[in-house]
Amino acid sequence: MTVVWWAAPVAPANAPGLVPLLDGRERERLDRFRRPADQARYLAAHALARLVLADSIGTSAAALEFDRTCRCGEQHGKPVLPGGPGFSLTHAGDLVGVAVHPGGDVGLDVEQVRELTDLQAMAAHACSPRETAPDADAFFTLWTRKEALLKAVGTGLSTPMSAITLGPAGVLDWTGEDAPSAPLWLADLRPAAGYHAAVAGTGERLRITERRGDALLAGQAR
Repeated sequence: MTVVWWAAPVAPANAPGLVPLLDGRERERLDRFRRPADQARYLAAHALARLVLADSIGTSAAALEFDRTCRCGEQHGKPVLPGGPGFSLTHAGDLVGVAVHPGGDVGLDVEQVRELTDLQAMAAHACSPRETAPDADAFFTLWTRKEALLKAVGTGLSTPMSAITLGPAGVLDWTGEDAPSAPLWLADLRPAAGYHAAVAGTGERLRITERRGDALLAGQAR
């Protein structure tokens, strides 16, 4: 089963018990944020990831050690839990999310629907030559699907979204040297009014379940 957890952001000042769950690298990143909203989203997403992953493998959240090796060899790539399930983090607006997929790599993206004054330019960036430029609402569906796929394969936005062509059943085509050879699955999510989200992964598609993680965070906050 693939589980997607959703929660509201949590300010560090309101949750002193969550900060010690993070490792040194994560706490340094948390401290670098200057906007309180960014701090709250980062803390909630990373603390929630640690809590649900720790429960899945039977250890403590603070004891988890992630491998962040990038393709360049430095420790700033997509975090991986050695010996644990695949997972992915995302956040937007008043929502953070964590996807946990035991059967392979996974990618999760959420976007808050908003007015886009540069829709035409963004659509040109996101659409492949075979895709029709979407309207504003459809654009967020397209974007979350493609970002979830890019997160699942581990390249992120270093691979252009225009390399991916989507169809009703998922990926129709993926061009370029980063194109994955393994089968991919993709699903749309609607975690809250005014938000679009998607989850994607490699390996077998399992049943997808969505849960709220606010109580988990609250239980460790003090």
